[in-house]
Amino acid sequence: MTTNNSIKNIVIVGGGTAGWMTAAAFSKVLGDQYCNITLIESDAIGTVSVGEATIPQIQLFNRILDIDENEFIKQTQGTFKLGIEFVDWLRKGHSYMHPFGTIGNDMDAIPFHHYWLKAHQQGKVPNLDSYSLASQAARQGRFVRPQNMGNSPLSQITYAFHFDATLYAQFLRNYAEQRGVVRKEGKIVDVVLRHSDGFIDSVVTEKGEHLNADLFIDCSGFKGLLIEQALETGFEDWSHWLPCDRAVAMPCMATKESLPYTISTARDAGWTWRIPLQHRVGNGYVYPSKFVSDDEAVAILRKSMESEPIAEPNFLRWTTGIRKKGWNKNCVAIGLSAGFIEPLESTGLHLIQSAIAKLLGFFPSQGFAQEDIDAYNSQLTVEMERIRDFIILHYKATEREDTPFWQYCKHMEVPEYLTKKMDLYRANGRIYRQDGELFNETSWLAVMQGQGVTPAGYHPLVDVLSQQELERRLMHIKSVIDKSVTLIPKQQDFIDKYCKAESMKKEMV
Repeated sequence: MTTNNSIKNIVIVGGGTAGWMTAAAFSKVLGDQYCNITLIESDAIGTVSVGEATIPQIQLFNRILDIDENEFIKQTQGTFKLGIEFVDWLRKGHSYMHPFGTIGNDMDAIPFHHYWLKAHQQGKVPNLDSYSLASQAARQGRFVRPQNMGNSPLSQITYAFHFDATLYAQFLRNYAEQRGVVRKEGKIVDVVLRHSDGFIDSVVTEKGEHLNADLFIDCSGFKGLLIEQALETGFEDWSHWLPCDRAVAMPCMATKESLPYTISTARDAGWTWRIPLQHRVGNGYVYPSKFVSDDEAVAILRKSMESEPIAEPNFLRWTTGIRKKGWNKNCVAIGLSAGFIEPLESTGLHLIQSAIAKLLGFFPSQGFAQEDIDAYNSQLTVEMERIRDFIILHYKATEREDTPFWQYCKHMEVPEYLTKKMDLYRANGRIYRQDGELFNETSWLAVMQGQGVTPAGYHPLVDVLSQQELERRLMHIKSVIDKSVTLIPKQQDFIDKYCKAESMKKEMV
């Protein structure tokens, strides 16, 4: 039951993943009795699909929507993801895995990696990957959902997905329209502001239709049709820390086994991705236009692909950074209109999901309390800054100086938060999660260690264990993981049994 002061009409401007994720979530949480939800998009305006790879938090989004995971995988030609392999980032010829889930087992209230650090510094144990079930299973092409097996590593499997983002948007569109969301096709040509307070009163389509609403959601992509072009909110540029400002994407047919992880390979400038789906492979090259031309980028990408492209190159252009206010007056920007950080750690769809969750948490009445808006913006900014710093780490912590691009990255000044995080780890291997940041201790550990950030010491309480007991426990943990991996089926066998896509669908990037 709504009140006179409640939001009665919501207009979402733009479709794509951001628009339809928002529409689906709102239609589920608000229901069709609370308010009217209209989404307007133009068939003539293409959408940007930057997010075929995800992180485990997307499972929460799917659970909120009561989505059947097997059906979702079928409809989006999806596969599973246990982490990301980074190739040639520290130096050419080197690779490491950033796995999901845990690494080892904490002991006596001390994080596992401190025990590993002591033994590793003595040269008595293998690398971190050996203590991660996700890393070992990923490299062997194995996948299974968590098993109900008590303290076994098999009960703690953490995973995400690879999928076709365009098919995902279509999947969510069907979901939202079944729950009362009204889609209108058309191009917006004007935005009408109220004279009294500068709030958005309506948007006007090329057909002359005025769409009024209490709350407007800007999912119009990089151009920020409402948040920037109409409300002139402003933008904070982060490209001096993350100079890649272009991407080109091309799919191809798979010629290799489908492995449950994303591959990111550092190039002379920027990096390429490989994302395996059921019926094709997503390939892309993220690059800085200062160092690489568009033609060169296509040539570099084609050379990295395992087979001929099955679509023309799709170019994306952006400025890395954040809108100065993600929520301004009665307009909330979600997705690319709110800001952009390159997809190195697959955070694009998560930031959409997170913004939706924050907005629902601070959902307004028609009064639009400024205190709520300020709190939302503060939380969004901190989250984006922490993700930004984690991405910068991959570029800053490198031994590479073989090209002007890597020379710039290695020697650039970085945000104070990242500097302190790296210094803390270098001292005695300590990692702390702050401000509810997205990436946990495991993620920071995997990337800092993988990028060559090496601690001088370890937690002193590790020395409570005798050397013999330390080595025994580490050997036991590794043996349990090794045995557990052998019990996991091949990913392809798992997909064939539970969630194989029924037929080839239209290929899009």
